[in-house]
Amino acid sequence: MMNSRKIIIGFVSLVSVIQVANAQTSSTGALNGGNTLNAITTAVPVLLISPDSRAGAMGECGVATSPDINSMHWNAAKYAFIDKKVGVAASYTPWLRKLVPDISLAYLAGYGKLDKNSAIAGSLRYFSLGTINFTDATGNPNGNYKPNEFAVDVAYTRKLGEKFSAAMAFRYINSNLTGGLPLQNGTATKAGQAVGVDISGFYSNKDIKVSENKSELTFGFNISNIGNKLSYTDNAAPEARNFLPMNLRLGSGLKINLDDANTVAFTADFNKLLVPTPPRYKYDAAGSIVLDGNGERVIEAGKDPYRSVASGMFGSFSDAPDGFKEEMREIIIQVGAEYWYDKLLALRAGYFHENKTKGGRQFFTLGLGVKYNVFGLDFAYLVPTVPRNNPLQNTLRFSLSFDFDAFNKQNKETTGDN
Repeated sequence: MMNSRKIIIGFVSLVSVIQVANAQTSSTGALNGGNTLNAITTAVPVLLISPDSRAGAMGECGVATSPDINSMHWNAAKYAFIDKKVGVAASYTPWLRKLVPDISLAYLAGYGKLDKNSAIAGSLRYFSLGTINFTDATGNPNGNYKPNEFAVDVAYTRKLGEKFSAAMAFRYINSNLTGGLPLQNGTATKAGQAVGVDISGFYSNKDIKVSENKSELTFGFNISNIGNKLSYTDNAAPEARNFLPMNLRLGSGLKINLDDANTVAFTADFNKLLVPTPPRYKYDAAGSIVLDGNGERVIEAGKDPYRSVASGMFGSFSDAPDGFKEEMREIIIQVGAEYWYDKLLALRAGYFHENKTKGGRQFFTLGLGVKYNVFGLDFAYLVPTVPRNNPLQNTLRFSLSFDFDAFNKQNKETTGDN
């Protein structure tokens, strides 16, 4: 029987390089049509998973949508424009439900307005990878372990003008995939830890009209997960230190008030990972990889991926082996729409598109939202458009939010306080 160490290390390594929704068994290889598969992998890709059902139902758009409790993940600068004083929300996302019953993402977020121009916010993200049964080299049971990853965020946001706000968020990341299980060569493992920063901005202009209807135009950006490389062993070699999923997200939105009871909004996001693209290595006529005098692989096109964080970020716009056209293929396009009736019922839809050479995630999303008194409940459902499994297909995701302002108002009305 295969040694349990190989099983656990292989399993958690696979999960750690999943690019959010599609597992890639290889980072390079030929695809139909002559394109080359060259997906980018990072540590803790769970940091890019849409945690809430509102955005999850809108093609995973969120950087320029109207502010809500879950803005921390998408654009913390939006909190400065939120019109409530305090809010809390919880979300739950089953993962790989078709295969296993105990892998899931849980998310808790909240905020508080300090004054009309500033706010603080925080969130907790917890990703459980289920239960792993350990065995020794001969296959005898050796206990159980539950790999997990979590991140804790805090943010401060402030308006810098009537229509623009900015925010900075700080994030602690803990990825405990091995439970201290040593590698086959005896190297001790540990939980990977990192600290990241988000820098974001949000622009909101409500002084516009569309066909005489009062409307709001928004723009947003978020540079997220800027932080140190992560590894699971002490004194790890450069190739064993992984970049965080540093990401640039840009977007715009338009909300149109059709009348006093009906509003419709459209939004679009554009994403690009700010980490090195794997280079194309040189092979000889026999199909063997070519090594230089130091025993290192010879790069035929692209750049050395084992760079510093700053070099990796800024070089991510010009390091793809196929040049500018491959850089453009690394941009993920997302669009979404949302309709509200009387601020009580919302219908949502969206589309997510990733180039087939960079992971190939392509799917439609649907969902609805309901608000009643102090509570809000949102649902999301994903429909893949490509013939491959998606961890979220046939899965219903949900988020529950609590509006403290509405709760206080309701109490005052009940007690008769002014």
